[in-house]
Amino acid sequence: MTTHHPESLTEPLAPMPALTPGALRTAVASLTPSRVPALVQGLVEATTSAQQTQSLAPLRTFVHTWGVFVAIQRRPSRAARLRHLEEMVSVGTEDPTDAIAEIRKIHAEAESEAGL
Repeated sequence: MTTHHPESLTEPLAPMPALTPGALRTAVASLTPSRVPALVQGLVEATTSAQQTQSLAPLRTFVHTWGVFVAIQRRPSRAARLRHLEEMVSVGTEDPTDAIAEIRKIHAEAESEAGL
């Protein structure tokens, strides 16, 4: 039996937002509302660390992390595949080499989509 993937599973649910904390928060709230508290906590920690170290690096890391997250989550089939691969690796019953390579590929594609 051939599986047909409707357009809604391959096309993005939303456009890629600007890589700003506000735009990323809005996107996360729309795509995965349960993750908003983690985003807010991450932003607070990045801001505090940036102030303490007088460096923008923590904020850049925050934007990178959440930009990739949004790029992945806006495509449900890709997000589901990533969850499946991560589960395979965490269970540890099979050689994880291929799964890890595919996880890296998904992240690289998401980084490219996000403009990172």
